[in-house]
Amino acid sequence: MEKGLIMRSTGSWYEIRSESGKVFDGRLKGKFKMKGLQTSNPIAVGDWVMFEMEDEGNQKVIIDEILPRKNYIIRKSVHNAHHGQLMACNLDQALFVMTLKMPKTSLGFLDRFLVSAEAFRIPVTIVFNKMDLLNEHEQEEVFELAGLYQSLGYGILLTSVDKNQGLEDFKELFQGKITLLAGHSGVGKSSLMNVVSPGLNIKTNEISDFAKKGVHTTTYATMWELGEGTFLIDSPGINEMGLLDIEEAELSHYFPEMRDLLGECKFNNCRHIKEPGCAVIRSMETGEIAVSRYLSYLSMMENHDNRR
Repeated sequence: MEKGLIMRSTGSWYEIRSESGKVFDGRLKGKFKMKGLQTSNPIAVGDWVMFEMEDEGNQKVIIDEILPRKNYIIRKSVHNAHHGQLMACNLDQALFVMTLKMPKTSLGFLDRFLVSAEAFRIPVTIVFNKMDLLNEHEQEEVFELAGLYQSLGYGILLTSVDKNQGLEDFKELFQGKITLLAGHSGVGKSSLMNVVSPGLNIKTNEISDFAKKGVHTTTYATMWELGEGTFLIDSPGINEMGLLDIEEAELSHYFPEMRDLLGECKFNNCRHIKEPGCAVIRSMETGEIAVSRYLSYLSMMENHDNRR
């Protein structure tokens, strides 16, 4: 038995790198279910597994065990509302790339991602990309949003590949960490990735044969090694971020500004919707909690997965 790291996935085949640096194609041993976690993909990029050789001749392996995870980011499966889809596991941080236009990233989508990360206390930096496309009014809007989320404890970075804005700071964020890069399709993740490591395009072409082994290639992430101890997990562009396994009573705990008010509501079981003496509603009305964040909270409480 050997220990290995999941680098790529098609949903049925996995690319595994052993501790000695060898790369194998592997599959799960029969049916595999994680206790207490209903997912469409039992293994995700970033997972550590134990495996054994299936056939010495063709270098195929069988995965026997998934080792305990320190964290993961999960979203509701697009095809099964009762199952989740693991985006990545064992992360040090996540970078969420968003754009104000071409395309416009909804704040509801951003807030759902942040809640998913907060559930495991995964640090998030919000990267406002394509700043060169914005007029003065739109730039001011970004500055206001950046100020809001920075006040909540999230890292902020403004970038433009064409204008070389913020790119050195972007590269430095990855050093010595396992990082998930996420965001809508079209926000410029690929261009930013090539800034971090110009050779990634070549490596992408090299895995084309592997990618053909599964029909779900575009819905699963890929891990790239950028240097010793430095890994980038590229999550394909996603347009929905349905929450999974977060109870109503605990949802507000994953909003830092609401978590700060824990115990200040009149009722212990306050849902922060229309209860009298609600500290969250009061703070929203006085401007201490942003209306956009409160609307995101209501949308999540009502389990609306459509983009706001």
